[in-house]
Amino acid sequence: MNTSYRMLMVLTLACVGAASAPAAELSQEGPRLVVTGLLDGSASREFVDQLGSGTVRTVVFVDSFGGTAEAAESYARAIRSSGVSTEAIGQCHAACAWAFLAGKEHRFGRGPHVNGLLIPLATRPKAGEAKKLLNDITTTTGTSPAPAMPAAGVEVVSLTTPSREKEVWQPDQGVLFSSTPTLFGRVYKTFYCDGTQGRDVSKCEVLSDADPYKLGVLTP
Repeated sequence: MNTSYRMLMVLTLACVGAASAPAAELSQEGPRLVVTGLLDGSASREFVDQLGSGTVRTVVFVDSFGGTAEAAESYARAIRSSGVSTEAIGQCHAACAWAFLAGKEHRFGRGPHVNGLLIPLATRPKAGEAKKLLNDITTTTGTSPAPAMPAAGVEVVSLTTPSREKEVWQPDQGVLFSSTPTLFGRVYKTFYCDGTQGRDVSKCEVLSDADPYKLGVLTP
């Protein structure tokens, strides 16, 4: 497995913003299962059981700024095996992005929200590399062995390498796909954020020719 591919297969080992962000909460609205908050593992069993009931058609992630690698893998496996679609409303970062991309179809929600999907990457993708990297992750989520329980810190762990090689990573670092509503429709932009910007996306580097639909990150 090459380094570039391995770098994409990463998730936070710490709950990003755990001090202020709530743990995941589930609520079912007809065929839609809404997941709000961090994927910290506390609702993993309930999530798997609800998908197993066969009544869910779409999993909706609402403002989830991260979580643990183990929880992300559990969510992704359940999503992929049940064949449901996924939707992101607001922000879906790191662990949430991993689970989101496991959907049969994966879309941003409609409405007045600014939607963002952050896929953690330790370094900026090289020119011409993004399409292959993102295709790899969208076809692999939910199929790799579950990683070990996370430890404190800002490291990440590969979900696909048996040796569980680690790379240094910071919260809010990676490729961010953003969708902003305007009077003329939604505007899509893609950034590389090095982690120093916090939530100020204006400090991130704009990536040209990185349309989320062309890259397969979002489905029509």
